Amino acid sequence: MATHFLWEQRENVGTIILNRPERKNPLTFDSYAELRDLFRKLANQSDIKAMVITGAGGNFCSGGDVHEIIGPLTRMSTPDLLAFTRMTGDLVKAMVSCPQPIIAAVDGVCAGAGAMLALASDLRLGTPACKTAFLFARVGLAGCDMGACSLLPRVIGQGRAAELLYTGRSMTSAEGERWGFFNSLHDSEQLLDRAFELAHGLATGPTFAHAMTKRMLMQEWSMGPLQAIDAEADAQVLCMQTNDFRRAYEAFALKQRPIFRGD
Repeated sequence: MATHFLWEQRENVGTIILNRPERKNPLTFDSYAELRDLFRKLANQSDIKAMVITGAGGNFCSGGDVHEIIGPLTRMSTPDLLAFTRMTGDLVKAMVSCPQPIIAAVDGVCAGAGAMLALASDLRLGTPACKTAFLFARVGLAGCDMGACSLLPRVIGQGRAAELLYTGRSMTSAEGERWGFFNSLHDSEQLLDRAFELAHGLATGPTFAHAMTKRMLMQEWSMGPLQAIDAEADAQVLCMQTNDFRRAYEAFALKQRPIFRGD
């Protein structure tokens, strides 16, 4: 299913493993495009209920490959540069638009575009050793890359986001957990197991409702409070018409745990 990274499916959880450990798992033009295409296809992958993305060899992702991306970008025309930046943005759009919850399991280096992959995920688990850097300013670029100026303040707050985007410094794991970037921290040896356990729990839940939650979490940022309340009323009506809602009621009446099927 994948060429430029590893793909695994265990039960109904899909796992992406960025697999260039000798270079700390950098991205290339091809891997950007393949990741974008995979997340776009997930909208029609009914057998995949949740996703995990991680890196091989003790690191998450070091960002765009210096020799395979950064170097060539310095020689590109403006139209070609715009095609590239639009493509990287399309990857983030595909991640936030796919219905499956995405869990980033982050260890070691998480930098540049790699930090954006983690940020575009719905939940993030880290390790005490991980360091996350939105280091665009350190290579002469603006911090507004792949949606960073929109997404990062929503997660950690405007002032903290501004500091990281202006300076390009690394956010420690302790800061990341305290600021809400990481949902929890785990030892490296346990990280992927904890991420899969979380993904499996989501995958066995009411996945239609989870997809609605993900959609509304993103859409409501552009709504006022009154509009959001009305939008949530409409969304909940759709969930109330699902078989999972009826299953939950029937199981409650029988004092049993519901078995959700996502329909």
